[in-house]
Amino acid sequence: MTQPALFIAHGSPTLAIEDNAYTKFLKQLGQEILRKPRAIVIFSAHWDSPDQYVTEDTHHQTLHDFYGFPDEMYNINYPVPGDPELSREIGSIFKNNNLPFLMSSGRGLDHGAWVVLRAMFPNGDVPVVALSVDSRRSPEEQYAIGRMISGLREQNVLVIGSGGLVHNLRLLGDNKSIPADWAVEFDDWVGEQLVNWDLRSLLQYEKKAPHVRDAVPAYAKEHIVPLLYAMGAGDNDRIARKLFQEYQYGSLSLNCWMFGGQDIKI
Repeated sequence: MTQPALFIAHGSPTLAIEDNAYTKFLKQLGQEILRKPRAIVIFSAHWDSPDQYVTEDTHHQTLHDFYGFPDEMYNINYPVPGDPELSREIGSIFKNNNLPFLMSSGRGLDHGAWVVLRAMFPNGDVPVVALSVDSRRSPEEQYAIGRMISGLREQNVLVIGSGGLVHNLRLLGDNKSIPADWAVEFDDWVGEQLVNWDLRSLLQYEKKAPHVRDAVPAYAKEHIVPLLYAMGAGDNDRIARKLFQEYQYGSLSLNCWMFGGQDIKI
């Protein structure tokens, strides 16, 4: 069974306790639309490191890596299993592609990972291997790392990049704000490159995309890079579909893109 690769916006950590159109979509995506994967490999924007890490845990703890949120969020746990055998396979793939990497144990899953996974697979019974991202790498390198593990999808492994296309906390409005034109224009430009699989343009998004300095500020660049890792994992199909797009606080984009999975009806 071949799984798609997904880019999923994880929004605010409060997504974990919200009930809205996006959380309903994520629940439907995991429980009704996708065939249950045997494992998940996830790249999270909240694990940004110059070293490439691969978790090797048998079980993951839940990291509450956020501050100033409602007390109930710190009581949420999502203790999912790991898959050390899959971790070793990923390590072998990286080694064969001359990508230096480090195995990691005991870190736990950050909220960029568990908030999304908990919505999609609430039973916590799908093993997870978490991989770090590196926002300092070139877009070409980020895409290439995702492409290295594209073959795992044919083993019923779901690859997810969790981040956000427009993620500028300094430009947020209130939660009733209508979507900002600049945010929509940036998302739509990225979407056009994805649908056309125009790598030449997309990999130069920092020079070519409209409003890129507002959408991808230097202090939050790590949020867009999971898109490139996930897209790379879909390189063997080169088919992109937008499954969801909405906004919170005027410009925080909540979107989901599927790469491959053309036989999945949605």
